[in-house]
Amino acid sequence: MLTKLSLATLPELEGKAALPAYDRGALSLGILHFGIGNFHRAHQAVYLDELFNQGRDLDFAIVGAGILPSDKPLREKLRQQDYLTTVVEQEADKSTARVTGAMIDYIQPGDTAAIIEKLADPAIRIVSLTITEGGYYIDPASGRFDPDHPDMRHDAANPAAPKTVFGLMLAGLAVRRKAGTPAFTVMSCDNIPGNGHVTENAVAGLADQFDPKLAQWVRANVAFPNGMVDRITPATGDREIGILAGEFGIEDAWPVFCEDFKQWVLEDKFPAGRPALEDVGVTFVEDVAPYELMKIRILNGGHATIAYPAALLDIHFVHEAMEDPLVRGFLEKVEREEIIPCVPPVPDTDLQDYFALIERRFANPKIGDTVARLCLDGSNRQPKFILPSTADRLQAGKSVDGLALVSALWCRYCAGMSDSGRVIPPNDASHERLKAAALDARDDPSKFLALSDIFGTVGTNPVFAKAFADHLTALWRDGTKATLQKFLSDG
Repeated sequence: MLTKLSLATLPELEGKAALPAYDRGALSLGILHFGIGNFHRAHQAVYLDELFNQGRDLDFAIVGAGILPSDKPLREKLRQQDYLTTVVEQEADKSTARVTGAMIDYIQPGDTAAIIEKLADPAIRIVSLTITEGGYYIDPASGRFDPDHPDMRHDAANPAAPKTVFGLMLAGLAVRRKAGTPAFTVMSCDNIPGNGHVTENAVAGLADQFDPKLAQWVRANVAFPNGMVDRITPATGDREIGILAGEFGIEDAWPVFCEDFKQWVLEDKFPAGRPALEDVGVTFVEDVAPYELMKIRILNGGHATIAYPAALLDIHFVHEAMEDPLVRGFLEKVEREEIIPCVPPVPDTDLQDYFALIERRFANPKIGDTVARLCLDGSNRQPKFILPSTADRLQAGKSVDGLALVSALWCRYCAGMSDSGRVIPPNDASHERLKAAALDARDDPSKFLALSDIFGTVGTNPVFAKAFADHLTALWRDGTKATLQKFLSDG
């Protein structure tokens, strides 16, 4: 029997899924979160749900907020099921479902006044965000905040009517400052090196443009802890909705499927207070950087390494890519020979064991993670996940042959067709510019490396440029399969 998810039907779900052990009516808001997507609902919301199940910190429930038109359908679907979410954790040999209730409200996306009012509420002590790597208005090559972006110019000229997350936060902070209300903590949950520092640069950097005194107050009063988050969480589609209905008998308009593994490492900088997340597995440390660098280089860099060869070979699922000996061999060689050697030591962690765990996670057939998701937004992900390793090795005088092939595969992918001639749909905000440069690079590889906002000084390095050009030429002439075969045999 199929049961539609809601507070009223929770008793009917007993035995089908793990249910909240707390009274939803006892929760009160303490966190406002921008970017209520699958990852947030599989990660931060799950940790809070586990804490609430212990009867702890019930005053840190979540209110969602969004600024994009795409936020509206999810908000409406969640509203109709009382903001409950079914999270399905999948391993190769089992699947389990749980209903989480850590979010109790979701402001209508685009309602600027309501969002600012909630941000000014003293009850909100943490503002968290998952807005993707491309949402921070930073120059990809330099990593610096870009105050000249049109969105930033708009918010600087219209601080009372902002349209970005950072402008909204500043509007809320300005009200709190005037009222003498302590500042909230801003907690980024995105995969960006130094995500706390990056967020601070965006918030304070925007304030510098229109109110230097507010910017000074932000820097003195707002905490921006760095953090590392990890859980593989694919997009939701008809497949996931159907599995939930068929295997668990639950009708959820937008469930979340994810792996069983999750990790969260945070700096303990929460002057306005925080929930006791250490009691549900969050690791609090003085310095997140080693963990963060390990994860971004090895896991996220690994995703970027397999994404483009798999897409060019028309492979749909990530676990299928890991079943292909050429793609998996390419991942292992690049990781072990070029990426892992330039990752500094991490406390209580063996990097080779960590990579072995990553391989097992990528190969999980139950997750249903797609290659297309890994290929998304390459113009923001390459400069964060691949090119820093390339730059480190170039500086050390070490080979970048494999990393150059990763970038060449991305370039070949950006041309818009797989090896079989299948059209690759656009999935990057800079798609048109990337495609034009990639097609020009077929005859002159330097055309793609001329995208200096992405490649920075790496693109002008003669060692990298030659390796990139040789690989790109081979990809067009011989195809992805033959190019990977040669790369692996040369080793």
